[in-house]
Amino acid sequence: MPDQDQSLPKVPESRVVAKKRTRFSFVWIIPIVAAAAGVWIAVTKILSEGPKITIVFQSAEGLEAGKTVIQYNGLKVGTITAIILAEDRHHVIATAKMAPKTDEYLVKDTKFWVVRPQISGLNVTGLGTLISGDYVGVALGQSKESERNFTALDTAPLVAGDTPGRFFVLKTPELGSLSEGAPIYFRHLPAGQIISYELDKSGEGLNVRVFVQAPYDQYVTPNTRFWHASGIDMSLSASGLRLQTESLMSILAGGIAFETPATGPLLPPADADTVFTLFDDRSEAFRPAPRDPYSFRLVFKQSSVRGLATGAPVEVGGVTIGEVTEVSPQFDLNTMEFSVPVTISIDPQRYGVRFLNVPPDEDAAVRHRKVIDILVAHGLRAHLKTGNLLTGALFVSVDFYPDAPPAAVDWAQNPAEMPTMPGKTEEIEASVADLMKNLNRTLTNTDNLLGSANKLIEPNSVLDTELNNMLQEGGGAARSLRVLADYLERHPEALIRGKTGEAK
Repeated sequence: MPDQDQSLPKVPESRVVAKKRTRFSFVWIIPIVAAAAGVWIAVTKILSEGPKITIVFQSAEGLEAGKTVIQYNGLKVGTITAIILAEDRHHVIATAKMAPKTDEYLVKDTKFWVVRPQISGLNVTGLGTLISGDYVGVALGQSKESERNFTALDTAPLVAGDTPGRFFVLKTPELGSLSEGAPIYFRHLPAGQIISYELDKSGEGLNVRVFVQAPYDQYVTPNTRFWHASGIDMSLSASGLRLQTESLMSILAGGIAFETPATGPLLPPADADTVFTLFDDRSEAFRPAPRDPYSFRLVFKQSSVRGLATGAPVEVGGVTIGEVTEVSPQFDLNTMEFSVPVTISIDPQRYGVRFLNVPPDEDAAVRHRKVIDILVAHGLRAHLKTGNLLTGALFVSVDFYPDAPPAAVDWAQNPAEMPTMPGKTEEIEASVADLMKNLNRTLTNTDNLLGSANKLIEPNSVLDTELNNMLQEGGGAARSLRVLADYLERHPEALIRGKTGEAK
């Protein structure tokens, strides 16, 4: 049988061929675009919200999440978004969203504080918050180090960080009427203010930090003097009564003034944070510095030195040559005497007094003792005088008394003791005491005389009886005179003819 398979035509074998597919389908375009748009929106939103920061406040008073704003120069730059209690339970932590492009201002020395109505001295701030509500103020820092966590100030800073000027430190034993925000004057012009003050570490004084704004800060040199300008400076002299004050504000809230002496070397402006001494007044600030001071001890044996205080002047012929440095009363139990030792510092050259005809080659200490001994030998004595009749203030006057008893300086003591004389005040007191004694004696004699007179005229006394008899006799004589006068009036001829018998 013939093979039938060979007669059939050959059919090609079939095989499975894999279909070629494209890697990207247009179906995915929409979700990809949507995802990209979402990312872009999220990034844009994040960038538009600005950075987030935290601020630690003492309390949440005046703060409200979602409403309290952060302002810089009246412009909104952020918002408080959340407030929580700190772990120490003494503070609160506020989270804030800042405006875009504020990253560069959020640095180490950026300051935040709550702005609310406040009255400090004569400074009234934050009145606008009575209507708008409290807000957080910010002062931009100058640091280059970025920061996101801050601690708020208790009060607003008195000087913004970008205000031109310089800070200085004044040392004073007591603050007086000064306070934060008190003005500083230069030639009666407002030139700055007090920023803060703190007790010195030693506890013996205070450090007052002040800010002098430009352009007045250029007039502060190492030789500048600062002094209290509070209240009214009143002085009474031969020219009359003199009143001086920097301004009405300094009278009410206190203040400080400064000035540089016109004489002396011209110095460059002082560096920032230079330390100066704060004097009590202008006269003390410009008082000449000691040159060659000598101390002496004066002992006044008088009942009172009221009005003599430390700092009182020592004068010779009305010219100041020193001042009182110490007043220390004492009582001697052996002699039962009360005395007041007074220590004075004499420095004539400091006040411009010159000595003429002084040997140039002699030792200064030896020359000084020799001059004092010669002056005392010629009657130089110290005594107290009244410097002001209104206040009763005393000062030490050194004058010559040629008739004074001989005396010498006791150089063995330290300081040396200079002889004294009773002052005019003590002489007046002694004279008044003598006058009162004489007046008491006179009054006693008068009392005795009146007592004797009372005894003479008291009832039933001899004088009283004699006076009564005399008065009775005087009365009879008066009646006889009246009868005679009546008779002569009726019979004037009786003066010539005499008295005749009357007709019956």
